[in-house]
Parts: sequence; structure tokens; C-alpha cells
Amino acid sequence: MPKMRKKSDLPFKTCVVCGLPFTWRKKWQRDWENVTHCSDRCRAGGKAAPARAKP
Repeated sequence: MPKMRKKSDLPFKTCVVCGLPFTWRKKWQRDWENVTHCSDRCRAGGKAAPARAKP
């Protein structure tokens, strides 16, 4: 059985809508180059979604 990888060792990208970093997921394995949104909510909101306010 292969060893588990730490989440910190996985590749990450920044979401084009909210600007938050997100890490690689197995379900994105074949399409990682084309993944640009961190969630369905960001994808559905598109560019109209407001950026997160920093406290």
C-alpha cells in the first residue's frame, strides 16, 4: 500500500473568484490544469462574487 501524503505536500492553486488557496483533490486528478475555482459556489458565482474582506 502506498504511503499517504501530507496535505501540505500537495500542489495548490488560488481561486480566481475569492482569491483563497485550495489544494489538489483526487477527483481533479485528470483535469488539474483546467481547475480554476475552489468550489461549486465560486464557480456558480463567477466574477460577480465579492472578494472576502480581511478583518
